[in-house]
Amino acid sequence: MQSSNGRSQGAGNATGSSSVDRSEAGTVSRDMKYEDPWYDALATGWGEADGPGGPARTTVPAARTGPTGAEIRARNVYVEVQRSAAFQEVRSRYRRFVVPGVIGFLAWYVAYVVTATTAPGFMARPVSGAVNVGMVAGLGQFLTTFLLTWAYARHARLRRDRAALQLRWDTQELTRGAQGGAS
Repeated sequence: MQSSNGRSQGAGNATGSSSVDRSEAGTVSRDMKYEDPWYDALATGWGEADGPGGPARTTVPAARTGPTGAEIRARNVYVEVQRSAAFQEVRSRYRRFVVPGVIGFLAWYVAYVVTATTAPGFMARPVSGAVNVGMVAGLGQFLTTFLLTWAYARHARLRRDRAALQLRWDTQELTRGAQGGAS
């Protein structure tokens, strides 16, 4: 194969090393070999023979057994926590912020897109110099995204994080107890 500058390119051999190397002056040196330890390397256990010339043995994982008593008790802990008043309070605080936030932001976004497509004259109206209503509204989209993110993080920190962390701690303690104290 020829390269674009007229010199032939060195091709790798079957072992993954190339006997052709270029020195700093651009001449070809055949003394140096390039050894790539990852070239043509198989993942562990893939295609490796068990012995000399023998085919690779494939292991099939055992069939999954049913849950143990400790797993069932731990699962019941999570169901009980989900039904608890503390969990429901954390979820309702989350929903009371997120649902109005999403509805408000989507309404603002749809209003921007609809106005931009149906009233291009209004969006082209100058506000100050070369800045028009469309630019201000577009930058307002970015601003409201950042403001909503900040408000969400603040709401989570002040209204939900402490209760959720306490709920998580209690759940882990109950799960450890259900599994017999092992962690």
